[in-house]
Amino acid sequence: MMQSNADSPTITDAVRARAFDRLLAHLRDNPSVQNIDLMNLTGFCRNCLSTWLSDAVAENGGTLSKANAREFVYGMPFEAWKGLHQREALPEQLTAFAEIKPKH
Repeated sequence: MMQSNADSPTITDAVRARAFDRLLAHLRDNPSVQNIDLMNLTGFCRNCLSTWLSDAVAENGGTLSKANAREFVYGMPFEAWKGLHQREALPEQLTAFAEIKPKH
């Protein structure tokens, strides 16, 4: 945890959780931003967040299925989100994706 000093406040787990919740809300409010766009630009996507969430639960002694983690991140079942929002990737998106060599 980051310690407080004159220039920076303590960043608690609650503060980090609020920031994560805002990130999820932003992604849910902007479904036109496709996962491939996120991957090509940032190297991670909603599915990565789902995996990281599941991993964090496991590191704390719990279990969270892939489907439940994705539902938490997407705000709905993944298949429903795909049916409503996912578009077929364009050739240039696929080319860029192949060039970044994602690690997941």
